Amino acid sequence: RLPHLRLQAHFARATRSRSSMPADLARASTTDLLAELKRRMESPPKKNIILVGPPGSGKGTQAPLIKDKYKLCHLATGDLLRAAVAAGTEMGKAAKEVMEKGGLVSDEIVIGIIKDNISTPDCGNGFILDGFPRTVVQAEKLDGMLTSEGVGHIDHVIEFKVPDATLVERICGRLIHPASGRSYHEKFHPPKVAGKDDETGEPLVKRKDDNEETLTKRLDAFHKQTKPVVDYYAKQGLYSPVDADRKADSVSATIAAILAK
Repeated sequence: RLPHLRLQAHFARATRSRSSMPADLARASTTDLLAELKRRMESPPKKNIILVGPPGSGKGTQAPLIKDKYKLCHLATGDLLRAAVAAGTEMGKAAKEVMEKGGLVSDEIVIGIIKDNISTPDCGNGFILDGFPRTVVQAEKLDGMLTSEGVGHIDHVIEFKVPDATLVERICGRLIHPASGRSYHEKFHPPKVAGKDDETGEPLVKRKDDNEETLTKRLDAFHKQTKPVVDYYAKQGLYSPVDADRKADSVSATIAAILAK
């Protein structure tokens, strides 16, 4: 009986910061306690990550790898907005009303949609935030929301650094699987079957704005917006730049080293 009680106490300590404890540990058998303790202790520690990078920098390739390795949810704000509008959530309805009038969706609505998502079981181990924040004010509001919701804080901000000239070549050949967000490239990361997603066999598409003229404008806006945000997180010791002008495996190794800290 004594070893069993000790195991219950150890289980409670080990799981306190990861999830709520069972209502009655005394009813759990030693075998069940051991199995659950092993599962929880082997699960990756919670991580909240922000990915920063211009279009074509490799975020679309690396985000699913990070998501799978650390069992995180991937929150791309553009996709979240479209999903919220389609689902007719409270925040989605607010966003739809603004967009139909040709306005810009407010920070409060975007953060509200992020808040709705991080409370789901999929985000239990943490999240990857992609496309937000884009301003220091947004970063401050995001920090405030995370604190008020008691879901931790930002742990890592990783910026993908790639020369603009390289981005032009990357983007013009980019292919996307709309349903999952998986990305490919006609030259650098081709699908196994031309024009088809590797996992589902569904058609891949090119985004309408993946052209040189549009890209030049987007890059200019990105560089102007990003520096203050990067500086904000750098002052907190959370910022890590990554040379993303390399093979995907090398970039993945660098990111893994950063997230191991």
